[in-house]
Amino acid sequence: MANFSDKIKAIWRALPFFGGKDPLVTVIELSGVIGGAGPGRKGLSLQRLEKSIDAAFKPGGLSAVALAINSPGGSPVQSRLIYGAIRRCAKEKGVPVLAFVEDVGASGGYILAIAGDEIYADDSSIIGSIGVIAGGFGFPEALSRLGVERRVHTAGDNKAMLDPFKPEDAEDVARLQETLDDLHVQFIDMVKSRRSGKLKEDADIFSGAIWTGPKAQEKGLIDGTAQLGDFLRVRYGKDVRIKRISSESGSLLKRLLSGGDAQAFPAAPLIDADTILDAVERRAMWSRFGL
Repeated sequence: MANFSDKIKAIWRALPFFGGKDPLVTVIELSGVIGGAGPGRKGLSLQRLEKSIDAAFKPGGLSAVALAINSPGGSPVQSRLIYGAIRRCAKEKGVPVLAFVEDVGASGGYILAIAGDEIYADDSSIIGSIGVIAGGFGFPEALSRLGVERRVHTAGDNKAMLDPFKPEDAEDVARLQETLDDLHVQFIDMVKSRRSGKLKEDADIFSGAIWTGPKAQEKGLIDGTAQLGDFLRVRYGKDVRIKRISSESGSLLKRLLSGGDAQAFPAAPLIDADTILDAVERRAMWSRFGL
């Protein structure tokens, strides 16, 4: 009888949002390149994460919400939107947010990290890259060599700015640099606001450079080095309930319950040029950090 009772208690404690007096921490998974919410693109975006963020903050009696971050960055807009959604929920619910960086929390990935009231990382994690980058290619002679005439018509002198099939224009570059500088200032202001009183006086912090965990802690970019599970068990006790929330959670169950093998396991989508280019772009972002 005692064994049966213990099993019931264990099941009750294991339920994600019910039962048990043990502390509860929900974990939002934030892994991948940020942005790219279109067809065939699997990047982190507010559209994909909004339900997960709401679900993480929904339980009553939460001890904290943790962010498990592994991102080299990406879209500055999506980074800020996700950050904003997390901070709104944290303020509305009065729940502390703890951020844990895994392999990388760089560029937009660091914007996700500063959504946390405290930031922790592994000793070998890569932190920083507080800067803005824009890249592309130029083919000013390609079409003429192929005997192709390109016809572009615009209304607005700057509509075809930085056309890859024309020589680079100094005025276009200056306009782009102005935009990049504006975005950089916004990024810096966010970091200074969220890490107020913790950042060291070091201009190099905002140079786009990266550091491992201990160096990032010296500069005040993170609060310490720790791993999510171990840290939560130390802070909230060995019986803390850790419930991970994924943007994909429940999708398989829904497919299985929808009936029919074709619905449960749909055919793999055709791979098109956009999908290949998207994969190459993402691979390039990870490779900047040796991953």
